[in-house]
Amino acid sequence: MTTSFIFYTIIGILVANFLFDKWLDFKNAQHFSDEIPPELKDVYDEEQYVKSQEYKKYTYKFSTFISIVSFLIILFFLIVDGFASIDSISRQVSNNETIVSLVFFGILLLGSTIFSMPVSYYKTFVIEERFGFNKTTRKLFFIDKFKGFILSVIIAGILLWLIILFYNYFGSNFWLYALALITVFSVFMNMFYSTLIVPLFNKQTPLKEGELKKSLEDFVKKAGFKLDQLFVIDGSKRSTRANAYFAGFGPKKRVVLYDTLINDLETDEITAVLAHEIGHYKHKHIIYNFIIGTVLTALTLYLLSIFINSKLLASALGVQLPSFHIGLIAFGLLYTPISEITGLINNLISRKFEYQADNFAKNYGYGKALISGLKKLSKNNLSNLTPHPLYVFYHYSHPTLLQRYKNIQ
Repeated sequence: MTTSFIFYTIIGILVANFLFDKWLDFKNAQHFSDEIPPELKDVYDEEQYVKSQEYKKYTYKFSTFISIVSFLIILFFLIVDGFASIDSISRQVSNNETIVSLVFFGILLLGSTIFSMPVSYYKTFVIEERFGFNKTTRKLFFIDKFKGFILSVIIAGILLWLIILFYNYFGSNFWLYALALITVFSVFMNMFYSTLIVPLFNKQTPLKEGELKKSLEDFVKKAGFKLDQLFVIDGSKRSTRANAYFAGFGPKKRVVLYDTLINDLETDEITAVLAHEIGHYKHKHIIYNFIIGTVLTALTLYLLSIFINSKLLASALGVQLPSFHIGLIAFGLLYTPISEITGLINNLISRKFEYQADNFAKNYGYGKALISGLKKLSKNNLSNLTPHPLYVFYHYSHPTLLQRYKNIQ
């Protein structure tokens, strides 16, 4: 195996993955104008359906353009030994390998942020604004981006610094300690994300007394579920899109409802959404997802430990001196086919879990209300009701609205 072989293998993987994704996107786009199934005829009226088609076509063209530009940048970067240039710049900062790696990834993060900022801005203030989704101000937009960047630097920087220390100290066995670190961090974030990170961006307030709170509390008791924390988040200051999520383990469990969800749905529909979320907990989906994620992380880190110090991988990126950061970049590019497969498996499992959570709500008499709520959310989000089956199989973590309707019916 030669350096050239590895280099062209990386190029081949990137090209094949890109072409397949674009082909799949194209096949899906061909179904945008399909006739809506009879079961979902009541989701859109004629004017809303036309608007949803326009939104789908607009976002498809924009995402295609951005993905082509991103692909060409990566190809160009590989051809001109861009990673080698960043490695050289990083080594001018320090002789310490840990600092060199942190500077290297810091430069990549900065470059990625510079590229993604105008993309995100256009998506928010042109596309989302045009179709009535955006509620954020430009000031809040940039504040959010700044906070997000600082958090990424701090959290990712600390984790990366510790993993590099493990690598320098334990050699090829570093993956065991990195796995322990990532596992502990994942548990910590699951327990405290809503109390530590969310308040930096949104205000969370306890759900007020009233019909909705009583309905939710009555269902929680009926389902034999202990939940003391029901919160409302001010999602409407950024978007009209509605959501709800379940967070935490043990005594730290909490359900968070977006205020947009409360505004868009009726009491029984919101209770059905809560029933669905509790269904995930009752079926132990949170634990299963955690275990699956840990196993996949262990596999990835183990394979990384085998290739991380490879001179061939470093040379393929134009670098003569093997290092943690160069090995990680090369491995990440070669790992793409495996990550596609694991992503596909995750989606299959996730869709199964969604059916089980839907059935949990249905078994408590909330099937009709859940379908009604899902239809309203699809309407408000201008969702695609006729996606290509292969696109669904490959990309969807949730069943389609039609599939969920048929399952509940």
